[in-house]
Amino acid sequence: MTAVDRVAVVIPVHNEEDHLGRALGGVAAAASALREVHPHIDLRVLVVLDSCTDGSAAIASTYAARNSCFSVLAVAFRSVGRSRRAGIWQMLGAAADTSPGAAARLWLANTDADSVVPENWLVGQIRLAAAGADAVLGSVDVDPAGMAPELLGRWQSMHSFGEDHPHVFGANLGVRGSAYLAAGGFPRHLSHEDRVLAGRLREHGFDVRATDTIRVRTSGRTQARAPKGFGAYLRTLGRDIALAPEA
Repeated sequence: MTAVDRVAVVIPVHNEEDHLGRALGGVAAAASALREVHPHIDLRVLVVLDSCTDGSAAIASTYAARNSCFSVLAVAFRSVGRSRRAGIWQMLGAAADTSPGAAARLWLANTDADSVVPENWLVGQIRLAAAGADAVLGSVDVDPAGMAPELLGRWQSMHSFGEDHPHVFGANLGVRGSAYLAAGGFPRHLSHEDRVLAGRLREHGFDVRATDTIRVRTSGRTQARAPKGFGAYLRTLGRDIALAPEA
């Protein structure tokens, strides 16, 4: 298995001023942990600002000014799939060597602007890559702040996590550059781009590992940015609770 010597983190953003600072802080902590364990790995973080009209650009620009590994890309897609795809293509194109061998040494880590990754997030993904993984599907936990207890309980009862879990979350997904290219990358979808990519990777016979060892905490909001994304799913769960007959 080709060793990873470059890591690119891509974070799509659409009007996330309330969450983005915490999200970037989590990624910065994970980046520091990666440097401690793998000082030879070159790390880059790209914040993809998609049609932002709030303070997200200012927050991202502040991080980029203070951290040399952070950079910003502005797009106007209003599509998380296209934002992820554009960010990854920029990271792939920024490499001096774009050969297949170079792509195999690049690890693409993906998260969301309303999520906070754990400190071992990148170290854990690189550990699994070194063990043979072509892609890593991490788990997520929901932030209970501001979330109705009934909805939180319903989510927890339906999502017990462990190794080899069946879930796919764009907030916690990593993939080797060569596998990403072979599978055709993220589709230009408004939502479910993560599931489509995971399915393509498996169809191509790549080693896809689902793990609960690097759990990401994500927002429990039901006002979704993506029309059929995670927030919309939680809203549907809440609606089911409201419609359920009383015992």
